[in-house]
Amino acid sequence: MSEIPEIPGTPREQLACAFRWLARLDLHEATANHCSLATAEGGERFLINPAGRHFAELRASDLLEVEARGDERPAGLDPTAWAIHGAMHRQGREVGCILHTHSLYATALACLERPELPPVEQNAMRFYERVAVDRGFDGMGLGDEAERLGRLAGEAPILLLGNHGVLATGADVAEAFDNLYYFERACRSYLVARASGLPLAPVAPEVARKTAAQWDDYARAGAPQAHFAALMRLLDKEGDDYRS
Repeated sequence: MSEIPEIPGTPREQLACAFRWLARLDLHEATANHCSLATAEGGERFLINPAGRHFAELRASDLLEVEARGDERPAGLDPTAWAIHGAMHRQGREVGCILHTHSLYATALACLERPELPPVEQNAMRFYERVAVDRGFDGMGLGDEAERLGRLAGEAPILLLGNHGVLATGADVAEAFDNLYYFERACRSYLVARASGLPLAPVAPEVARKTAAQWDDYARAGAPQAHFAALMRLLDKEGDDYRS
């Protein structure tokens, strides 16, 4: 790619698009899970989905804009969403977007005694030495638990929450979505290969690191933005109302 493609639409529209595609790709869970996007430098304000709304029905106008350092939980916002995302936006360094899901394959990996993603295929190599694993699960992300998770934000593009789910972060919606999309696919390939019962064939560490660096080159060239712009075009062609 010669230049980084511009993502169309407003931040609200971009986050609404992410919700619609998370639902279409079966990365959602009932009306639970939450995704947020900073609207002010340092994460002082952020957009997030209201409680009780399915990802498949969320529109740009439905999203709540809240203060990360507010003393009281805003009306209409789930307690865990307020606690976890508020803490992460306050504490996370250069974390613009946070996508938190209980997607099947990433969550299955998080349930293993050794929740590791070996470099067994190209997508997994993208995340080689770039997954933070939290093994300190202590409830549903309220109070001190949320603050503890907040301190982990920004250290890696993927935070695998042991016994819980996954958090993907990025500077913008496109980057975070791309990270989550490819991490889920990498987990799927690994767990399917592992379920075969046949020996796995991970590549050598130096090959995995080289491949991860090549993935970085793709990202710098605008691959996440091109991916996400295409997703928005697809919804627009269908006449989807996510922008409203």
